[in-house]
Amino acid sequence: MDTSKNLASRLPYIDSNRKPKSMISQQQTQKQQLKILPQQIQLLNLYFLNTLELEQRIKNELEENPFLDAATEDATDEANKSLTDAQDYQDWEEYGYDDVPDYKHEYQNYFSTEQTPNMALSSVNHFKDDAKQQLRLLDVTEDDREVAEYIIDVLNNQGLMDKPLDEVADDYSFHKQSLVDVETIKRGLAIVQTLDPIGIGACNIQECLLLQLKSMDARRPDVKYAVRLVQDHYNDLMHRQFEKIHHALNIDEEELRVILNFIGSLKFYPVSETASSCEPKNTIIPDFIVTRYGDTIQVHLYSSRSGAVFVNQSLYDQLAQQCSAAKDRSSTQYVKSKLQSAQWFVNAVKQREDTMLRIMQCIVNIQRDYFEEGDIRLLKPMVLRNVADMSGLDISTVSRITSNKYAETHFGLLYLKDLFSEGIADKKGEVISNKVIQSVIEEAISGEDKRHPYTDQQLVNILSAKGYNIARRTVAKYREQLRIPIAQIRAVWA
Repeated sequence: MDTSKNLASRLPYIDSNRKPKSMISQQQTQKQQLKILPQQIQLLNLYFLNTLELEQRIKNELEENPFLDAATEDATDEANKSLTDAQDYQDWEEYGYDDVPDYKHEYQNYFSTEQTPNMALSSVNHFKDDAKQQLRLLDVTEDDREVAEYIIDVLNNQGLMDKPLDEVADDYSFHKQSLVDVETIKRGLAIVQTLDPIGIGACNIQECLLLQLKSMDARRPDVKYAVRLVQDHYNDLMHRQFEKIHHALNIDEEELRVILNFIGSLKFYPVSETASSCEPKNTIIPDFIVTRYGDTIQVHLYSSRSGAVFVNQSLYDQLAQQCSAAKDRSSTQYVKSKLQSAQWFVNAVKQREDTMLRIMQCIVNIQRDYFEEGDIRLLKPMVLRNVADMSGLDISTVSRITSNKYAETHFGLLYLKDLFSEGIADKKGEVISNKVIQSVIEEAISGEDKRHPYTDQQLVNILSAKGYNIARRTVAKYREQLRIPIAQIRAVWA
């Protein structure tokens, strides 16, 4: 008996022309995802803090976590004791009744000892305080108010926003410990630009002029033409293309002269130098101390806090025993979570300091010639990738460690971000830091004849005489980055 035929007779008939029904299938795929833990985010935020901000963070943690403790410091007591010993020779009546004017003590907040004037200063409110006072009177949301106050603090002494908005958004995100987009910063900046003085919060001179013009009567012919000139033909004005402006605005020379005189009467900066000169003296506490001993350069932290913060283990043992005896599961869980948080914070502070020293040592090794002499012309091109490769750390870690940090050296206080620069190749093929070229350009322009300033081609010749063979377009680009106008405009301002 043929079993294959019997089996074939029992199988259903399958039409070869009919499409097969869809079937459930399984597929195995492999993909890579990058996930960051919340504790890693907290550690990165800890990297971003400077010395003063870290002290405040430690203070907050000590108040919130009972298992976190810090060693007491007797520096204040010793300072007071030494001060008392130094004044023992003085007679109390002579010291107690010495009538010293109050303004002499107040000067210490504004001037150094060598620059202390002999006359009392008149009371001058800082423009940032006035702007914040105006902001409190506006009907805005609390979030917009916080963003606007942060933007006011970021403004330079002339009232301009000279930082890129995306960089401000990143800094504010770290400040708030939550993601803030650029649109939120723009909305806050628009609120700041409605405050007095008119033009505050402008990103450049052009925007400052426009804010002043738009606050005037738009029906006036001079205002109308001035707005068109500054808004649409500012580049031509900077390059003195007056013929092009004539045809574009359809006005004659006399009318153009009137408009230029009108624009010249406006403020190029929202805050004058006299109003911003009398502001409190800010003392910057460095994060690193770089010292030179002969041929060696040593790097130290200004203040090490890893050894002063520790976990109070005895308190934990005591509370854990009480919770265990009471069989309180919620209390036991709370005690364990607080202990883990305290242990993480102590380890995070230690890891932060180790990482800071590791990165700073790499920077010193790369810029050794610069740290030995303090001459900016010895600065080498260096980017975050160079330090990351040498230290074996991630670029984001290097960026957060070097942001908002200062180093005290034998040639002065140094902002770490100023050490990073791109490299450009001159005509000989040598790679030079763009910071070096910018410093030479700035030095040459500061010593020029103000009535006959140097052109870009003359700056090229000056750089060439000093050994830097750079093209004219490169000089023009760095001059614009330094916010220095062309020679014709500098001659007019002189």
